[in-house]
Amino acid sequence: MLKSYFKSAWRRLLRDRQFTILNLIGLSTGLAGALLICLWVSDEMSVDKFHEKDRQLYQVMNNLKTSQGIHTFDITPVPLSEALVKEMPEVEYAVAVNDFFNWQSKDGILSSGNKHIQAQGWHAGKDFFNVFSYDLILGNKDQALADENDIVISATLAKKLFYTTGNAIGKTLEWNYPFYKGVFRVSGIFKDPPANSTSHFDFVLNIGVLLKNDREAKNWTNYLAKTYLTLRKGTNVGQFNEKIAGYLKTKNPGLDPFSLFLQQYSAKYLNGKYENGVPAGGRIAYVRLFSIIALFILLIACINFMNLSTAQASGKMKEVGVKKAIGASRKSLIIQFLAESILMAFLSLFIAFAIIALILPQFNAITAKHIEPDNVAGFILPAVAITLFTGIISGCYPAFYLSRFNAVAVLKGRLSTSFGELWVRKGLVVVQFTISVIFIIGFLIINEQIKYSQTKNLGYNKDNILCFQWKGALYNRWNGLSEGKSNDRFEAFMAGLKNVPGVISATNMPGNILDQIPLQSGVSWRGQATDQNYLFQSPMVGYDFLETLDMRLKEGRSFSRMYNDDYSKIILNEAAVKMMDLKNPVGKNIDLNGKSQIIGVVKDFHYGSLHNSIEPLILRFDPTGPNIMVRIKAGMERNTVEQLKRYYSEFLPGYTFDFTFMDDDYQALYASEMRVAALSRHFAVLAILISCLGLFGLTAFTAQKRQREIGIRKVLGATVSDVLIMLSGDFLKLVFFAVVIALPVAWWAMNKWLQGFSDRVTINWWLFIVPGMMALLLALITVSFQSIKVAITNPVKSLRVE
Repeated sequence: MLKSYFKSAWRRLLRDRQFTILNLIGLSTGLAGALLICLWVSDEMSVDKFHEKDRQLYQVMNNLKTSQGIHTFDITPVPLSEALVKEMPEVEYAVAVNDFFNWQSKDGILSSGNKHIQAQGWHAGKDFFNVFSYDLILGNKDQALADENDIVISATLAKKLFYTTGNAIGKTLEWNYPFYKGVFRVSGIFKDPPANSTSHFDFVLNIGVLLKNDREAKNWTNYLAKTYLTLRKGTNVGQFNEKIAGYLKTKNPGLDPFSLFLQQYSAKYLNGKYENGVPAGGRIAYVRLFSIIALFILLIACINFMNLSTAQASGKMKEVGVKKAIGASRKSLIIQFLAESILMAFLSLFIAFAIIALILPQFNAITAKHIEPDNVAGFILPAVAITLFTGIISGCYPAFYLSRFNAVAVLKGRLSTSFGELWVRKGLVVVQFTISVIFIIGFLIINEQIKYSQTKNLGYNKDNILCFQWKGALYNRWNGLSEGKSNDRFEAFMAGLKNVPGVISATNMPGNILDQIPLQSGVSWRGQATDQNYLFQSPMVGYDFLETLDMRLKEGRSFSRMYNDDYSKIILNEAAVKMMDLKNPVGKNIDLNGKSQIIGVVKDFHYGSLHNSIEPLILRFDPTGPNIMVRIKAGMERNTVEQLKRYYSEFLPGYTFDFTFMDDDYQALYASEMRVAALSRHFAVLAILISCLGLFGLTAFTAQKRQREIGIRKVLGATVSDVLIMLSGDFLKLVFFAVVIALPVAWWAMNKWLQGFSDRVTINWWLFIVPGMMALLLALITVSFQSIKVAITNPVKSLRVE
């Protein structure tokens, strides 16, 4: 019997091809869009969740209280991990991890015989593999980093060095690092970190190597590590946070402004943003946003499906009457209608899976993900449940409403579409277009903000700036490393850069102008309130920094070889001068880890992204920074890069010349926003397409239902335009009402999103009017296509007896 129901439903779907195709296109594209978003959300939620002790694994975070508010860092003193294990019974394991080595390069050369491989490594405590679940293929996780001469390498690196992982244990590797050299014994091999890990590295050395080569690393006042720990089961995290809040002060009274707390390690990826010491979201905002978008896309598709299904069902009243008259039970009619609706829904699901398989590579390219087709299998059961629910809901109207009518009343034509049914259908159309218009407005405003971020005057010129890193040995007063105190080779390299064809100027710095690190506290000056502690952005820069980046001096001068500038010379930005309330600052001294003289004031510039406001900044001098920036002549990029590559290899044979352009690096700061804009564009098009399909189907149904009325009107003298206005007027009113609802909702949502930018675009009126007009125009085209077709039909055909 069930087979006959589905067979009958299949024949009906084939008979009503127009409605069938419209339903299939609308629901399948909606399901495909929603499932793709679910795949993306699932991938985001899985990041760093693979660690065995995920619920116990935390990172120690650090709040610094200043007069400007509370600033949150993820760096801590190296000795903290060992002290926590010894003094806090709640801590099971703790490790200090250094993945940046005093803000310098992570690159070095690992050698085995004649094999030389450039690699990146970490320094970590001996319990690294007890804290993190990076699987060891060979070696013991308790002993792998027990000795300072141990090195644990990845499986990929082992194959590059030894062609296999099987015979690597016990072999020695020579490490040639910019700051030290050493020979280490392979004590373990780990599987490469998975794709959903935020950490990727080639090898791990014992943290003792860092302590031995950097004399400042042992100090509690030197922040060179990230501290990770696992708490014992049953530990109350809130109480533990209270216990360690003032812990640094017990080690050094000068660390009183600092306060420690824990953040779950796997939560940091999605919740890594802090404002005034309080969690303020992060990527989780986009996860929530796209979860809502997925829900809305599916809602639009389901509304479309239900609208068309119920509209089509209204034309089945006579069929229901005939079937009931010849003995069909209400139960059989309910099953028949539900079978038809469920069959349609599952056909849409199969098409949706085909669409996903087809566009998944493009989706991965847009989202920068590596979602495999196999990942879709995990969503089959939820997708089936959603599809079954949609099929049942959309089939409920014909199944339970039409099946209850009296057969005689139906056959006599005494039943008509109810007032409530019409208003529900109209309400659903309004909901569809409201969501669609919000999507379009959202896309336009996000796109405007991205354009604004890319064209905004940052206070420096990022165009034609080539960035690369010096990977050789360096010595400076900040790290005190023992590897050769002469920088002659580096100085010769920097001096020779100006002679490379196509190079206009060059400079260097230890950090990156886009990273917004490091920070400086403990600054004092005459006239400062004694009870106030201020925090400054304090990048260290080399010669020709202002000139290379086209920064403008307000007064004074820049760092120059002519004046034999040293570490005691500094340059302030306008914001710093204003905060310090300095009059005629050039030539004055402030206390910055010693007496420092102000030699210039630079115009304010954005240090980092536009998410952050311009803050007080001190440019410190350091001619040994390994990050090099070169301004090259426009139009000579390719030739200049080749010349620089050859020049670089002369000084650093064996190291690869890895470079980027600053404007590309700057755009990468807004990668999340650009992906949101791209996805919003695609889903806005999808939403409006599904809505228009539904409107097209409803117009066709209305025209078909009023076919006789239209014929009579035309016989009585109605023109094509009269018929067009009659059919399209009601639908355009609904779309207009949807636009009126969408505008304030979209303004509120986008205004809230823009609050995440300290410097943001002004929301112009056209960003709301254009989407509204677009929705009305598309609705008019959709309705008119079907209306004109009916309006030009010969009235004789319309008035024929059925």
